[in-house]
Amino acid sequence: MAKAGQVIKCKAAVAWEQKKPLSIEEVLLHLNESFPDLFISFLYFMQHIFATGLCHTDWEYLYETGKRLKFRSFPLVLGHEAAGVVESVGPEIHHTLYRPYTLYRPSYPIVIPLFLPFCGKCDRCQSSKTNFLLPDTSLAKVADAPLGKVCLLGTGYGAAINSGKCALFGLGAVGMAAIIGCKNAMAKTIIGVDTNPQKFEKARLFGATECISPNNGSKSIQEVLVEKTTGGVDVALECVGKPDVMIAALESTAEACGTCVIAGRMETETMSVPVIKILMGRTLKGTYFGGWKSVLGVPKIVDDYMSKKLKLDEFITHTQPLNEINTAFNPLENGERCRHLCLSVLVDFFISMCLFVDPSNPRVS
Repeated sequence: MAKAGQVIKCKAAVAWEQKKPLSIEEVLLHLNESFPDLFISFLYFMQHIFATGLCHTDWEYLYETGKRLKFRSFPLVLGHEAAGVVESVGPEIHHTLYRPYTLYRPSYPIVIPLFLPFCGKCDRCQSSKTNFLLPDTSLAKVADAPLGKVCLLGTGYGAAINSGKCALFGLGAVGMAAIIGCKNAMAKTIIGVDTNPQKFEKARLFGATECISPNNGSKSIQEVLVEKTTGGVDVALECVGKPDVMIAALESTAEACGTCVIAGRMETETMSVPVIKILMGRTLKGTYFGGWKSVLGVPKIVDDYMSKKLKLDEFITHTQPLNEINTAFNPLENGERCRHLCLSVLVDFFISMCLFVDPSNPRVS
């Protein structure tokens, strides 16, 4: 068990600069009483990460034009879909679920780091409508489950099961998870939309009743969907993160009562929508983590997976060890893979989606 003042050796895939391969480094972490340079004082967890999924967001940080760098600057350690075991906690972490919780099992629990944690105290966490702001409570303790599978649970499942019937734009991991949510919400018609027809077979496996490519035919995809559903879908979920796709999703919904849910992540892009599209009665909304109270919701999803109510194994198309992580990034650009796992990752997780690596900091090497 790690203690204050101890130096921990960790292995991490470090991104030193944009458009350069990740470097497998040995990171030395000094567990001092406080972390002023990381804005963390006593509120930390030391977690041994066993597996993490690669997301297109990771690829964007590394290879796109830097549009995300106003939020995260190099060097950094990417990754926000992980699962592991808590090895130690800071002195001001008083949450008993992270401590050894029985006399007969003196070990720390399996946990999933959450990019959207849950303090349970602020107005937004206590609201029945949302979970957005948080301090330190960043891990969800879950039942014993395969770490290489449950690290994928931060996807779009809740976006659909909490938001209603849907047609899905984008059949990556988020879109596929949303299909499962639609199916569990008893949607009669589940239409998957993607430019890559190779994804259609897997989408049907997850529960899509029909799949369409927006590149087929002379009509726009929104026109096709409105005609096919006799007036528009009840709910459209945008799982790509592109403004033009968001507009298409909105326009594919029924005029008087349709809802467009934005689940695709954007940080700097803007979208322009004619007011009449909203004035006629449509609803445009976003969802972060599907509206789940993350710390409370993730254990339930893990239970659903363990009881075979939720497909998860089918998301994994490839697995690779950490030292081959750079080869795993290439297929993300063209959407060949649903989820790619890197196993045996030894990185410490500190209440943040990314751990910043400061080369001038004597605590990191």
